[in-house]
Amino acid sequence: MKRWSIDLKETSWTGSAEARAAADTLLRGGLVAIPTETVYGLAADATNSLACASIYEAKGRPQFNPLICHIDSIETAQQHGAFDPVADRLAETFWPGPLTLVVPKKTTSPVCDLATAGLDTIALRVPAGPVMRFMARISRRPLAAPSANRSGRISPTTAEHVIADLEPALDFLIDTGPCPVGVESTIVSVVDGTARLLRVGGVEREALVEALGGRPLLEGPTTNDTAPAAPGMMTSHYAPDALVVLNVDRIDPGDVVLAFGPTLPENSSLASRLLNLSPTGNLKEAAANLFGYLRQLDSGQSTAIKVQKIPENGLGEAINDRLRRAAAPR
Repeated sequence: MKRWSIDLKETSWTGSAEARAAADTLLRGGLVAIPTETVYGLAADATNSLACASIYEAKGRPQFNPLICHIDSIETAQQHGAFDPVADRLAETFWPGPLTLVVPKKTTSPVCDLATAGLDTIALRVPAGPVMRFMARISRRPLAAPSANRSGRISPTTAEHVIADLEPALDFLIDTGPCPVGVESTIVSVVDGTARLLRVGGVEREALVEALGGRPLLEGPTTNDTAPAAPGMMTSHYAPDALVVLNVDRIDPGDVVLAFGPTLPENSSLASRLLNLSPTGNLKEAAANLFGYLRQLDSGQSTAIKVQKIPENGLGEAINDRLRRAAAPR
């Protein structure tokens, strides 16, 4: 595996030999771990069925679970999916950014059936993370890229997380440091002019409602274990090895605790380990820290991680969605 570290404050990386080598790896059907603003993705050429099969194999991911295709622009997205005025409005408002749109797949799109799990829709995103967008542009391929971790487990927000889960499967790893958003993209299906929220994520529900300008935002379904319309819909997902216990307000001696805000649960001083997602109660900070802190708390001998109650408003909805799936029976 080749590892390439980038300082995004510099611009010279776009013309480097490493950039060309990473693109060539994708074009040869290889797997490249690429950061986005949300999490690190395990990227492959979405038009290459063998490359997409390698994603499923590396992750241990069921092949009925579709992949998100990352592209460089709205114009490129429209080559693969049929965008109606509702989809256009959402794309123009939130792209580049942490929103995935599920739209009817065009018959002329070369994206392979394995990437779409054989559905007649396609999941598309123009990420704000500059590296994924750049790699899609210079490779001239849509990049299928689920999170770069073992299927169902904690998503990766640093290169070290990726290495811990998938190093033997990787041909190339691009490292830009921690992902700033920290939870996956929001997913909205737009079919026949109807917007449906399939997964909460980096774009808040309130922002979607505002962008729709009075058009309805319907619910889900947000869970489907046999034929999901989009990623992140499995009941058990984002799970550490330890059990996850939610909405804890009292700590017992020796507990491992994921806290939130300035007011800690009763007897917090008795915890053997405590990490606070945001001591000031900032949900944006909490989202950025969520998966990294879960991994840290899961690295010891504890059999359970106890989680303090987190508000449901704003990004709290996405944080609680991830925690509920992490706590679900496996």
